This record gives sequence, structure tokens and C-alpha cells, in this order.
Amino acid sequence: MKVMDLNCDMGESFGAYKLGMDEQVMKYISSANIACGFHAGDPLVMDKTVKMAVESKVGIGAHPGYPDLLGFGRRNMACSPEEIQHYLIYQISAIKGFCHVHGAKLSHVKPHGALYLDAVENEIIAQAIAKGIMSLDPDLYFVALAGKKGETMRRMGEELGLNVVYEAFPDRAYTSEGTLVSRKQPGAVISDPVEVAQRALDMANGFVTAMDGTNIELEVQTLCVHGDNPGAVSLVANIRKTLEANDIKVKPMGESLNHGIKTV
Repeated sequence: MKVMDLNCDMGESFGAYKLGMDEQVMKYISSANIACGFHAGDPLVMDKTVKMAVESKVGIGAHPGYPDLLGFGRRNMACSPEEIQHYLIYQISAIKGFCHVHGAKLSHVKPHGALYLDAVENEIIAQAIAKGIMSLDPDLYFVALAGKKGETMRRMGEELGLNVVYEAFPDRAYTSEGTLVSRKQPGAVISDPVEVAQRALDMANGFVTAMDGTNIELEVQTLCVHGDNPGAVSLVANIRKTLEANDIKVKPMGESLNHGIKTV
């Protein structure tokens, strides 16, 4: 049986504001990336989401971002490497605390939004993120963009001794260079469940089709679907159904390592 992780960004509600379909999506995924209070989330939401992940037997990851609640972490910020490193330590520690309360183990770290995209392009930022993770817990997996555009994140993580997990996004459009199309452009987010599920299967089989029709090779170990997408429940349910119908078992991140999808 082949294995693939299916992850989702979660815990992004804040105070009286609810975002995402966490309760409904949780039963279809194998890993949850939980917001840490900087771009979204608050202590009550973090506690609730960690507890829900534990009850659903879903792997738990930290989803740290820039300190940008107003912009949902999607705006670039001129932060020093030292600031970024300590932002990571602060946010990861917060989620680890809630994991401790609920008897769970934190498994991975996936940067959010602009911080993630900046790390793809900027070696110094990627290194600062990796240093933050490594200084706190070297056993945590570092989630990086799959493909050539994620090479900087992968290299910075591995040079520091982290296990790097390669991630692809079936509900996002790709450029011919292998990076995500900006959300500001039409067609950047894909909402058709059938199309998204087929893209997920393609990615599991080692490639993605870019907006211009180019097929880009990818080594993928985890697939992300966004919980704030309209129809997120339908998307993630269809992805899981399609993967399993093609003999790909959905398991948490640590079990989908080594060579993308693997035989167990």
C-alpha cells in the first residue's frame, strides 16, 4: 500500500471571528497545521483545535507566521533573521504547550503565508526559520515546498539537521517555475472538487500541471488543502476518496517520508 499525508491549515479563527470548516474537515485529513496566534488563532482556539486533533488521531503541527493579524499573515514584513528565529520559537512553544496539556506530541512545523513564500525565495529567511525549529526541537519535521522552487527551504533545513517534508497544493494553481500563483491573480485558488482530486492524484504520482499547461516534476510527501476554501469539506473528502481508490493510504506526516509516496 502506498502512503501520502493529507494536511490542512487550521485553528485560524480569532475571538468572535470564525474561519474555516475545522470540525468537518478534520475527519478527512491526517495532519493539522495549527495557527499560533500571530497571523490567526488565539489561546482558546489553539486549545480547542489541538484537542480536536487528538480526538481525531490527527498529527499536529505548528503553523507560525509573521505578526500580522490584520493581514492574515499574507503581507511581507521586513523582519531581521533574529526576529524570525525567535518568532518561530515563541509560536512553536505555544502549540507545544497545548499539546502537553492534551497528552499529544507536536510532529511538524509549516510556515504560513508570506513567511512561507519568503522562505521559498530567500535563503536567509529559510535559514532563520530552520534555526528557530532546530533550536527548540530538532525532531520536528520542517515542511517545505515540493519541487525545484522549494530547494532553498530543503537545503537550509537539511544543512541544520532537520527532516524536511515536501508539500504540494492541489487546490492552488502553479506557475511554470513551480511556485504558487499569487492569490491576487484570477484562477489562483481552484474550487472544483473533481479537478482538485485529480491534481492531488497527479501530485502523488510525481507531477503537477502549471497554468500554462507545463508538467512540472515533484517529489511529494504531503498534500495541503486549505480549510478556508469555499467547499473545503467537499474538496478534502474527494481528495481522500480518490487517493484511497488508487491504492494510496492516507497517514500522518512521519509515515509518508523518504521517497514521496512509499510502499509499506
